[in-house]
Amino acid sequence: MPSEAPSGVPSATPAHRAPSPRSALKWVIMLGALACLPALTVDMYLPALPQVASDLGSSDTLAQLTVSCMLIGGAVGQLVIGPLTDRFGRRLPLMIGIGMHVLVSLACAVVDDMYLLIGLRLVQGFFNSAASVAAMATVRDRFVGAEAARILSRLMLVIGVAPMLAPSLGSIVLEAFTWRWIFVVLALIGASLAVIVFFVMPETNPVARRTTGGASSVLRGYRTLLRDRHFMALALIPGLGMGVVMSYVVGSPFVFQQGYGLTHGQFSLLFAINGLGLVLSAQVNASLVRRVAPIRLLRAAIVAQVAMSVVLVVVAVTQVGGLIGLLVALWLVLAFQGLIPANASALALSRHGEIAGTSAAMIGAIQSLLAGLVSPIVGLLGSDTVAMSAVMLGSGLTAFVVLASATPAYRKGGWHTPI
Repeated sequence: MPSEAPSGVPSATPAHRAPSPRSALKWVIMLGALACLPALTVDMYLPALPQVASDLGSSDTLAQLTVSCMLIGGAVGQLVIGPLTDRFGRRLPLMIGIGMHVLVSLACAVVDDMYLLIGLRLVQGFFNSAASVAAMATVRDRFVGAEAARILSRLMLVIGVAPMLAPSLGSIVLEAFTWRWIFVVLALIGASLAVIVFFVMPETNPVARRTTGGASSVLRGYRTLLRDRHFMALALIPGLGMGVVMSYVVGSPFVFQQGYGLTHGQFSLLFAINGLGLVLSAQVNASLVRRVAPIRLLRAAIVAQVAMSVVLVVVAVTQVGGLIGLLVALWLVLAFQGLIPANASALALSRHGEIAGTSAAMIGAIQSLLAGLVSPIVGLLGSDTVAMSAVMLGSGLTAFVVLASATPAYRKGGWHTPI
């Protein structure tokens, strides 16, 4: 059970020391690459969904379940792995999780049954969740408050590259080979991350700060979080926001490739443009958070996203503006997403720094679970434009209700009240 970095890897500097620009950039790139692994595992695979359904002789709904089950596996995985990172340090659970991601990816590449693929994706989500939960916990190890929100926003720049580039990479693989090779590429990406973690990433949870005890200690940690109403409300909001994004992610291949006849390349370009909206808004948030309280940015962004989601539904139902009108409304809905998870997560993580891994696991698990539960609704409602838009609106509206009812965010002077 090694607790320190291997020989040649520098130890982490004390938590919360103001980072130099160069050091901050290193952490953003490294943690962003880790946090991207689950997103890459979803987004690279998206252009292949119709081909997977056809090749395995299955339905579109079951093909979408290969995405949803990976998210649900990620939710369970984070609940298990998060406390392990508090107990054994960030690096060891992370290395095991990435290693298993590599092995399961290779198994997915040779499977010939849809139900077996669904099961493997569930396992894949469980283990590669180690990457995202360790990245989130490491942010809390080293940064707090507005600085944590700023770093999380910068992470969005790196994470935003996934939806911009991953479908294009997946399309390139599909053009040259078959969907099975996408999983070979995912295995290679996982192997590369394992090398980076082993040789470059220091341990940020030293032995002196680690939790002790077994399952009872883990349960106490989760009980503490569950009893904190404000934490739970803030932890739900990134998950509901992910519900907005994943409704688009799961529905868009069928809406745009089958409904509007876009090619693999055109669909990848569309994903890149929408990913750019997420990146730009995240960078705006990183600048604003130095001057404006995260809770004020969060409450404004959720209202704006709900308003644009209403416009999106109207456009989908009436077909006003055609494809261009739909794309503009969709871009605006997704762009406001860049201001929501970073602020909500930073506020939630600031409440329980002593169990940062468990807190990050709870946030990430809720995020994956809600995304996994919400996204299949698009397929059940028909995988068309109206279904996708309606589910996006429902997720955003629920986030607004949670923030308004469980925190003082929308009460007079509410942004001055500790949350």
